[in-house]
Amino acid sequence: MTRDDHVRRSGPPIPGEDLRSYAPIGDGRTVALIGLRGQVDWLPIPNLGSLPVFARLLDDDTGGCIELEPVGEYEVSRRYVSGTNVLRTTFTTENGRATVTDALVTGVAGRLPWAELARRIDGVTGEVAFTWRVRPGTALGTASPWVQESREGPIIRSGATSIAVVGSDHGPRSTKRESEPQITGRFTATEGSRHLLVVVATHDEPIHLPDPAIVDEGIDRTIANWRTWSREFSWEGRWGPHVQRSALALKLLIFSPTGAIAAAATSSLPENPRGGKNWDYRFAWVRDLAYTAHALVQFGLREETHAAISWLLRTIRRNGPDLHIFYGLDGDVPNEVREYDVAGWRGIGPVVTGNPAQGQLQLGVFGDLFAICRLYVDAGNVLDVATGRMLAEIADRTCDLWRNRDAGMWELPELQHYTSSKMGCWQALGDAVHLAEAGQVAGSADRWRAEQENIRAWVEENCWSEDRQAYVMHPDTEDLDASVLLHAPSGFDRGERMSLTIDALAAELGSGPHLYRYSGMQHEEFAFVACGFWHATALACVGRGHEAIAAMDELVAAGNDVSIYSEMIDSETGAFWGNLPQALSHLALITAAMTIDELT
Repeated sequence: MTRDDHVRRSGPPIPGEDLRSYAPIGDGRTVALIGLRGQVDWLPIPNLGSLPVFARLLDDDTGGCIELEPVGEYEVSRRYVSGTNVLRTTFTTENGRATVTDALVTGVAGRLPWAELARRIDGVTGEVAFTWRVRPGTALGTASPWVQESREGPIIRSGATSIAVVGSDHGPRSTKRESEPQITGRFTATEGSRHLLVVVATHDEPIHLPDPAIVDEGIDRTIANWRTWSREFSWEGRWGPHVQRSALALKLLIFSPTGAIAAAATSSLPENPRGGKNWDYRFAWVRDLAYTAHALVQFGLREETHAAISWLLRTIRRNGPDLHIFYGLDGDVPNEVREYDVAGWRGIGPVVTGNPAQGQLQLGVFGDLFAICRLYVDAGNVLDVATGRMLAEIADRTCDLWRNRDAGMWELPELQHYTSSKMGCWQALGDAVHLAEAGQVAGSADRWRAEQENIRAWVEENCWSEDRQAYVMHPDTEDLDASVLLHAPSGFDRGERMSLTIDALAAELGSGPHLYRYSGMQHEEFAFVACGFWHATALACVGRGHEAIAAMDELVAAGNDVSIYSEMIDSETGAFWGNLPQALSHLALITAAMTIDELT
């Protein structure tokens, strides 16, 4: 975003605000998105996977929001407090300057049992008049908010969610109870003044009204908690600030009650202006967890690594024997997809919860699972007996299933012998043999080794095109697929064929440093952020380090003003599309940085 984008005038909200304007904050249970005007347009309560009580992002009319904005014209800049997911925004008007520090407050011993969004306003120079509004929404049309008066002040109810506002020197003025229940106020920040606006919420339980002075201390404690976590993770290679911010973005997506890792914090943000490709990503994909575990191990973050891997293995056993491609954050297998009668971001629908990819056969997920377990063992850990047995069974199933058609990594309706899926099975069996040789898995290692060799021979014979000089998407096409790039770092191919495939992909699917997912998508959607980082990673793997570094330098500049990435990007304008923050995008950045730093 340019600095011109940071000049704003208070007034009516901007429908479908540019997705680059949002910065996420979180507490390990949920995530709020804060825009450049100081507005919170997305906040599910109580959990990240819950229906959002504040959802103007998808429902401009009745979605609900939390607003805090100077009166009149102003300029705005912002950054995260160093080493944290606490956001600090500076508003400058013709009369003065003030800062707003936003945090989803954490407790003394971890996350709070309620949601506590704290907004601390400090006057810096002169005077800055602020207005604020808390207007809960209809939870995508499933609830009708109303105001209940209590001895402690107004409580807004939206379905089973209770919301209250407390603060200090925050100038509460009115409570509207009829057509649009809301609480509003205004105050003026002067040099040296401090004001606090706190939105507290619970779901299906009593509501705690905190002392504003304790909340003020809680903001500082939250900053200290984040910094303690950041000190535990170490990275001293190239692109350090970008890697650290991506690690912090991933931490926001770790659902602390279980250890699961969400693919994104939002649902239904469209992948193109025509709509239709609007998905709910607030689930835990095995694929994303594999990449996350790799990053967590590299960073030395033992607790998150163990929690995520243990959660996944327990969840697979509980929902077995089939391995699903994603799970709910609480460990269930979500099957329902529900559509809601709201407009969507910029009127682009549908708005949904659930994801239709559940139930697909994706052979590549076997490689993801074994990669997690190998990484965990190679870091000096030991698998339990039940996990060893389960992995042996899954390795045998991989041997039986790899010759089948599947939906591929991109969850396509057309079943094919996707090249990257076969490569994923090759990776799974190689890792299974490695675990067997390490004494962690008892099974038919000779069979796994033989089938791995069969897979390689099949791919080399059927998935390489002499005409394209590239690995193709599947044997029945000359189309290309960027997911093949994942198997340069997996070790399937780091030689001439992969190098030629990189060139073919860049020629057909490249747009600047970015790549589209597969042939034809350049006409249907925007570039897939992760694919650009996969391209840079693969360049390093085939020995083209200088090109990898040049590509990476361009890619890390493509984030928004606080280095957050969405799922897709308009390579011409830099506009964000798809859900955000997107775990796969940030994971791809981290993996690229680590791989390039190691190999160049």
